[in-house]
Amino acid sequence: MGKSLTEESVAPVRDAIGGTVYLRGDEGLAAEVACFNPAIRHDPEVVVAVASEADVAEALRFARENGLGVRIQATGHGSETPITDGLIISTRALDSLEIDPDARLARIGAGVRWAPVIAAAAEFGLAPITGSSTSVGAVGYTLGGGLGPLARSHGFTADWVRGFRVVTADGELVTADDTTNPELFWALRGGKGGLGVVTEMTLELVPLRTLYAGSVFFEGDAVEPAFQAWIDWSAALPDEATTSAVFLQIPDMEGPPPPLRGRFVFSVRFAYPGAAAEGERLFAPVRAAAPVYLDFVGEMPATAVATIHNDPEQGAPSWIRGLMLDSFDQQAGDALFDLIKPGSDSPFLAVEIRQLGGATTRDTADGTAVGGRDSTHTLSTLAADPGTFAELAPARAAQIAEVVSDRISTVTNVNWSAGLADKAAFEKTWPPAVFDRLARVRSDWDPQGVFPFEPR
Repeated sequence: MGKSLTEESVAPVRDAIGGTVYLRGDEGLAAEVACFNPAIRHDPEVVVAVASEADVAEALRFARENGLGVRIQATGHGSETPITDGLIISTRALDSLEIDPDARLARIGAGVRWAPVIAAAAEFGLAPITGSSTSVGAVGYTLGGGLGPLARSHGFTADWVRGFRVVTADGELVTADDTTNPELFWALRGGKGGLGVVTEMTLELVPLRTLYAGSVFFEGDAVEPAFQAWIDWSAALPDEATTSAVFLQIPDMEGPPPPLRGRFVFSVRFAYPGAAAEGERLFAPVRAAAPVYLDFVGEMPATAVATIHNDPEQGAPSWIRGLMLDSFDQQAGDALFDLIKPGSDSPFLAVEIRQLGGATTRDTADGTAVGGRDSTHTLSTLAADPGTFAELAPARAAQIAEVVSDRISTVTNVNWSAGLADKAAFEKTWPPAVFDRLARVRSDWDPQGVFPFEPR
């Protein structure tokens, strides 16, 4: 149990760092640890907004002396449950970014989002293997693995990490790569947390200037045949192409693009990092499946990668659940569609299926801790009406899980799981051998449990 914190007790750490210390109740604390999902509000005992690696070490010293558990937050995208105790280290100000075009490497500070990495790399004809949203923090996303629009052709983002700078539980700054602290390096690529405070990540970039990519939308009577066609078409896609599909039940209100307001639509996303002519040929069966309502698929600069999924840049209250599946076919599609189609009283703004396979199934030569490589698809549900969060959304998500229960993977990647809030789910976030190895690495690097990670 931590000591009772006062202005006097935090004065030494305030004097020692270049960043800012907030005690519970201080003006500015809520803004510093605001989450992308505003339905989640953190209110820890203290927040240390660090400005340097030295600040991180001082924050950890203070936490140890006062018996405070430490969590880390950069952009707030990964928050699943409110944090109401201990200390949060906010790394959003660690925003250094350096591109080495000759080595094809990006050195990315812990607070950097994907958008500036993409822009900086593009100046040299390079690109990171990024997530679907470019407003997400690059480091936090990658620590869990990272499945983006190029997943089938290029794998998990964690597969491209070449090193980390980490402040350990005892305040020591270390490097973790394939030759220095290799076991920590293994764990950080997919192990997510409980290992230290990552202050910088070195990521290999790929030569990529253009994609044949984007999304098409179907509405009305075209939705169901387009979905059925997508299931069969995607099953035959070569590994070089990545696709996902999403059902959107869009409210008639300000915010969404006018052509989508008040409509139930089905969207197919596609990304092919090769010649436009071949991409167009591969995508042609989708266009032929049913009348297309809106078509935004074509050759695009790699800097436009965020337009493939068009994830929102501004946060809003949301309730999200994710699964990973071992298969998805017409039978599963029919059962899912019955639970989310117009007239089904579905509470979900979005229901998404991402196809995996290809490079996602292949681990790196030196191995990573990424969970979920054996799955063929992800399935996620998102509700946006807070009135549905307590009962309706969980109940309908449970119905969806039931109709695909024989296909649910044994392991669900940590970025897609509710595992950080639920002990049973947490134990299924990695294969058993990886789970046990991660536990040993966490114990080796944090024997006193400074970084509470496993759900109670």
